[in-house]
Amino acid sequence: MATSPGSSGSAPPPRRTDARLNRERLLATAQEVFAEAGPGASLNRIAQRAGVGPGTLYRHFPNRQALLAAVLRDRIGKLVEQADVLIATEPPDEALSRWLRALLTHARLNHGMGSALMVDEPEAPGTDCHRRVLGAAAAVLAGAQARGTARADLAAADLVRLVAGIALSTAHTPDAGQPARLLDLVLDATFGTVR
Repeated sequence: MATSPGSSGSAPPPRRTDARLNRERLLATAQEVFAEAGPGASLNRIAQRAGVGPGTLYRHFPNRQALLAAVLRDRIGKLVEQADVLIATEPPDEALSRWLRALLTHARLNHGMGSALMVDEPEAPGTDCHRRVLGAAAAVLAGAQARGTARADLAAADLVRLVAGIALSTAHTPDAGQPARLLDLVLDATFGTVR
């Protein structure tokens, strides 16, 4: 088999268009189904709703963990991008407040999947996602701290854990307003006692 000059021949071949489209469709469908039924949702249901056979799903995602990891990486990528946009377009306090609200929504919509990654031990499989969320949190927090409106002693990891805790502790609350009220308390503590 011929390879291009300078190529080691070890790079994977480009993915066929139909295979790429199947993968994208499976990811989008998995996000919907996991949002509806949680991380234990039927993989066959995901394949069926995506319009592919179970074999196609397993060719792209060999097991549930691989599919969950792909869904979370995609969602966390969007959350990180949102932090970048807010930092570029909003005042620092507003960027931090809006991003923490987005983080809470993300964690709650994922039925604890996102929250579980955020509190993983460093050796756990979600470490890269955890680092990306922490990096985004640090970036939005740094703007408010540089402005002098957010507590200087506040760590991004503390904020992420607080938001994850709100998401986990209110997962089954009948009080739909409780998560937002608890986040308001966190924001009051973030901005209310500047040192």
